[in-house]
Amino acid sequence: MKKIILLLAVFSATVINAQVYKGKGDIKFQVGANIQNGGTGINVTTDFGIGENMSYGFSATYLLSAEKIGDVKPKFEDRADLKARFNANLADVLGVEDKLDIYPGLDLGLRNFGAHIGVRYFFTDGFGVYSEAGFPIAQYDSDVHGFEHYNNQFTVNVGASFNL
Repeated sequence: MKKIILLLAVFSATVINAQVYKGKGDIKFQVGANIQNGGTGINVTTDFGIGENMSYGFSATYLLSAEKIGDVKPKFEDRADLKARFNANLADVLGVEDKLDIYPGLDLGLRNFGAHIGVRYFFTDGFGVYSEAGFPIAQYDSDVHGFEHYNNQFTVNVGASFNL
């Protein structure tokens, strides 16, 4: 009986699959901390699978803690940023473990055209963690100063990822 239970446990462990990116129709939701020079905040993203290795989505960032410049506090519009994004989900291409996804991508935001690279690791089919780094490629304003620097620079996001 012990051997049968052990055999079933080993078999079920090999069958259970917490695949990160499933292709067309896959939906991911992520929420995490945004860390950048001059402030920290919250980042929320969503990605929708449109192909075997492609997804598009949206990202919103709001700086909860933003430094004053002079004696002036940043306004809401100085703290917030919205982006449309496109990802290339490379787990299958690179042949890495099913629970891991590496996704470089491009984003078009209110402040710049940029790029990001992220990694997701799923512990179960519905829950995982992510880390993402983003940077501007082309800023809309070539003379960035003051609060325009917020959400227009190198950023790091870390947090939880969910399959929907």
